[in-house]
Amino acid sequence: MLERGKEPIVSVKVMSFNIAHGLGMNGIVDLEKTAGIIEDSCAQIVALQEVDRCFSERSAFVDQVQWLSDRLGMQAVFGANLDLEPVEADGQRRQYGNAILSKHPIKYSENHLLTQVLTDFGKNEQRGILEAVIEIKGNLITVYNTHLALEEEELKVSIGELVGIIEKRSFPRIVLGDFNAPPRDGQIKRLNRHLSDAFLKLKRGDAYTYPAPYQNAETGENFKPVTRIDYIFADPELDPVQVAIMETDVSDHLPIAADFIVAPAQTQQQKTAQTEIPEVTVS
Repeated sequence: MLERGKEPIVSVKVMSFNIAHGLGMNGIVDLEKTAGIIEDSCAQIVALQEVDRCFSERSAFVDQVQWLSDRLGMQAVFGANLDLEPVEADGQRRQYGNAILSKHPIKYSENHLLTQVLTDFGKNEQRGILEAVIEIKGNLITVYNTHLALEEEELKVSIGELVGIIEKRSFPRIVLGDFNAPPRDGQIKRLNRHLSDAFLKLKRGDAYTYPAPYQNAETGENFKPVTRIDYIFADPELDPVQVAIMETDVSDHLPIAADFIVAPAQTQQQKTAQTEIPEVTVS
């Protein structure tokens, strides 16, 4: 194992991917292709947005969280932002939201529903932040996965609530997800005052993620990503050493990844925090 001074270096690779319930740019749902992209990334912690859990015919009522967990051999936790009655009385509830997959033990998870700001013309979708405390070789980190609103007014409220939520944890934090806002947006700049954008830190602010490349079937015209709305933020003590964007057409978003160095957790503050975390049942 590599060492920094006398202490072993602990690293982790994380990924954020809005999978659009497995819907590719060709209009076909293929969760195996989604799993293949995740597998090829070699990410140890994966934050997924737009995940269906027995939700509807669009994804064949598949529990995508369990399917991906089994297929990839990773623990999984899920945050249901939409939670609907089952189609049949004895069926499973129809859910849609965010998931976190991990090769490392997930010690605790909680889904935080965000305040909705209803508009006459907006999508008015319930949003949330899925939190997971994960242990990496004796070191605790907290991962937050979110998919925020398109409307600026709700985004402003959500960023305020996100900052309030992440400040409750005393050990290193990583925030990933689809923020539906470009880097120049005031709310993204606001979050940058609390955490570091891994791509900006490594001078990769041009890593556009939306929309995924596609070709117009009628005209043959090729389209490329024109904006960056997917992010990986982290505490300063989590040092990003590499970032990447993966080109694929298995979703309308491109997945992003970052490798971090995790500082050894030797402080009494983190040891105390660890004793306060309840155990959680994971998929």
